[in-house]
Amino acid sequence: MKTLLALLLLSFVQITAAQTSALRQDPALIRQVAEQFLNAQARGLPGRVSITVGKLDPRLDLASCAAPQAFMPTGSRVWGKTTVGIRCTVPTPWTVYIQAKVTVVADYIVAAAPLAQGQIVGASDLATMQGDLTTLPTGIITDAAQAIGRTVTLSLQAGTALRQDSLRSQPAVQQGQTVRLVSAGPGFQVSAEAQALTSAGEGQLVQARTQSGQMIRGVAKAGGVVEVSY
Repeated sequence: MKTLLALLLLSFVQITAAQTSALRQDPALIRQVAEQFLNAQARGLPGRVSITVGKLDPRLDLASCAAPQAFMPTGSRVWGKTTVGIRCTVPTPWTVYIQAKVTVVADYIVAAAPLAQGQIVGASDLATMQGDLTTLPTGIITDAAQAIGRTVTLSLQAGTALRQDSLRSQPAVQQGQTVRLVSAGPGFQVSAEAQALTSAGEGQLVQARTQSGQMIRGVAKAGGVVEVSY
């Protein structure tokens, strides 16, 4: 009789524990939701992306959620060490935050030899290295085409990773240069020479003076062309 009672009591405890467990949120599912979210957010990143999601505090006791949703907290980014939020709205609202790390291993461009300030970058001045972009300064150049033909803004040592702010584009139009004004519309195209009064990169506004002394503003284009709209 005592043995039967003991077995019944044990069964009751096991059933109760199972029911209680079913009402609590599985921490592994939260980590899975966070990882899937980061994978989706990181699809546009270059190179080989690796995601590591941290563990939740084992003391957390969260109600089971039918559809936990991941989000990026304000100030967080899908890059390097980051934080992902997981929220539940029904049946019991709760929000937790979990640490994660996103590494992006890809090629990036470095100076193959020392580059002097004012030097125009050529293909032979560049080399390629591979590493985790998340550990490098922001604005790293990953495509040599983004550097070739641009001017070095400050001297760089060999092996230095090139950043967007360490180079500037050559002006499409130089101050004092003779430029060609072009204006086109349905059924017509007009072209005339003028003198650039300012320097401008491609796509920037530039002022020019025609041979008659008229002041014109237009958009600088490659090859000393200024596109004018009337």
